[in-house]
Amino acid sequence: MKFATVKDRYSSQDIEYFYTTGQWTHDTLFDLIEAQATLLPDKVFLTDNVKALTFGSLRDEVLSLALGLRRLGLGVGDRVSVQIPNWVEFAVIAAALSRLGAILVPIMPIYRREEVGYILKNAGVKFAFTSENFKSFEYLKMYEGLRSELVDLQGIVTVRGSSARGSDFTRSYDSVVESGSSPDRLTEIGPGVTPDDHFVIVYSSGTTSRPKGCLHTFNTMACGARLLSKGFGYSSDDVQFGPSPVTHTTGLVTSIILPLINGAASHLMESWEPKGGLEQIAKFKCTVAVTAATFLYMLLDVFDLETDDASSMRLWVAAGSPIPSALLKRAKSLLPELTVLSLYGRTENITTTMCTVEDEEERSLTSDGKALPFQSVKIVGDDGVELPRGQEGDISYKGAMHMLEYINNPTETAALFTADGHSRSGDLGYMDEDGYVRVTGRLKDIVIRGGLNISVRQVEDLLVAHPGVKEVAVVGMPDERLGERICCYVVPQPGYGPIDLESVKSYLTSQGLAIQKMPERLEIIEHMPMTATGKIQKHLLRADIASKVVSPKGTLGG
Repeated sequence: MKFATVKDRYSSQDIEYFYTTGQWTHDTLFDLIEAQATLLPDKVFLTDNVKALTFGSLRDEVLSLALGLRRLGLGVGDRVSVQIPNWVEFAVIAAALSRLGAILVPIMPIYRREEVGYILKNAGVKFAFTSENFKSFEYLKMYEGLRSELVDLQGIVTVRGSSARGSDFTRSYDSVVESGSSPDRLTEIGPGVTPDDHFVIVYSSGTTSRPKGCLHTFNTMACGARLLSKGFGYSSDDVQFGPSPVTHTTGLVTSIILPLINGAASHLMESWEPKGGLEQIAKFKCTVAVTAATFLYMLLDVFDLETDDASSMRLWVAAGSPIPSALLKRAKSLLPELTVLSLYGRTENITTTMCTVEDEEERSLTSDGKALPFQSVKIVGDDGVELPRGQEGDISYKGAMHMLEYINNPTETAALFTADGHSRSGDLGYMDEDGYVRVTGRLKDIVIRGGLNISVRQVEDLLVAHPGVKEVAVVGMPDERLGERICCYVVPQPGYGPIDLESVKSYLTSQGLAIQKMPERLEIIEHMPMTATGKIQKHLLRADIASKVVSPKGTLGG
């Protein structure tokens, strides 16, 4: 399996410019850990609900795990998946793989058999790290059930599970970790790779039926963290609050790489729950968070001025949807020292636009920010040519944070780029005269639920095989807190019998669909609204469900 290289994506002039301007550096992930361990060996860097790692202990654990993985035969270019909650072990695994030159393939904990099986196969994963059980779901059982379908998979490592099961295929995390003196470990581990080699394949949340694997180097990822540092006014005194999954771009960049670069600290929240989030913010004196706006909504809903203390928080960056003025006003009334900023990003290029601490706060209400330093953002038409300011079009990006490719998908990769090298997002927006962008909609058919992009086609493809479904269309319905929820319109198969929401959800569960992607409302209709060419008019369905959210009476429902 051959992947694109930095020189396939960027010209030699681009690369020189990225290094000259400091967007890229010669540091790998392990180099940064080594540097901080030398300067601040006893400073606690990473905590979760039960464990803590100093910079020094992180370095030692990374080397011990890297040695164990080397002895299992892992090396440069091997793909290794990691599907665990927000535990400190994720950072250890990611850095150990990077030190070996293996490629990290993070998988969201919410993903189930269908998504997981596809990612493992598409990436050619050789080893998989997973939790044995979490939140009543048996991850190990799922992986063992997938084993016969995956010719590349050579082993599973369980994190925080029971002891090794006596199998060469399934091992415990602790059994893989090796000991040894530092010089011996470094010699056996080998020389490693550069920050311009392959570092991670992050799968997009999905705007088509299948998620696409976005291949990044450490430099393309770390560039995002370096630029965010400036936009956030970040320092070594900050403590990141990380409820966003570290197995996706937001968590990986802002909960691990960002504080690491700055010699700061980071607290990972294992599983989001707003009251628990407030308790952990107070306990760890967290200062900065980057999440979907939904997290802040939920936190403010349970905030009690008499008992809760979130005074340490100075900055909350809301991504994934526009910030309503009501949210900002409420945040200011309960947390007057807190600044709320807007950000718009994507897996392909980390951060497209954002408001910074130097912007007037009003900008976060009226825009999703502007391009970060050295980056270029344009609004383009169907022909890829830049449109006049104020005109709606496709938001496109060009700069040092862009991935190398969608793996195994040269057609989709090539289709991203305009003639001048800007990468189309498929998101609609406009730019004002000052360069600030407002996201207005989507060219792609997705639902954004609490910051998670959900492919409606994936849900539709599963439901169309249901024996009781003749036709199906999935759309987003408005939701104040989550932005959108999933609504499923179904034309029943004649003679099948009644279909209800619970039976639909049960069927989708049996097909391995993640819980967060489940429909939360079912509308039974007699026929789909169609265009003259036979395409479903989803805009009518969206309008229908939007009216029903406000009023029980709709226009299409059966």
